[in-house]
Amino acid sequence: YASRKVASVTGIDISPEMAKIASEKYPWATVICGDVEEAALGMFDRIMVYNAFPHFPDPERVIKRLSECLREGGRLSVAHGMSREALLKHHSGAAKEVSLELPTAEALAKIFETYFKVDVIISDNEMYQVSGVKR
Repeated sequence: YASRKVASVTGIDISPEMAKIASEKYPWATVICGDVEEAALGMFDRIMVYNAFPHFPDPERVIKRLSECLREGGRLSVAHGMSREALLKHHSGAAKEVSLELPTAEALAKIFETYFKVDVIISDNEMYQVSGVKR
C-alpha cells in the first residue's frame, strides 16, 4: 500500500500481539486492536481481508459489517495467500481451535451478492479471492 501512495492505511486485529507486530512493521499505518465487527472504524474506499476470514465466526455478519464501512463504489476483497485446500490443511492442526472452515469461493460470493456486485472470483492452487464493488 505504501508503494501505491495511498492516502492512509488502517489495520485492525483482535489479537494484541498481532496488532503490536503490525504497528512495528508498518509505522506509517494506523493499527487498531479490536474486533472488526464492533470497533468504530469510519468509512473506507477499499477493505481487504487477507489471511483472516476463517477466524470470523459468522461470515455473513462480517461481510454485512464491512459493507457498512465502505463508501459507495468501494471495494471489499477477501483473499488468502494459499488455496482453500491448503488452508484447510493448514488449519487442521493447532489453528483448528481458532479457525472455522473457509467457505468455498462460490459460497462466499453468494454472501457478497447481498451487498456487492461480485466481479472477481478466483479459487485455485495458488490463490483464493472474492471481490466485489459496493452498489
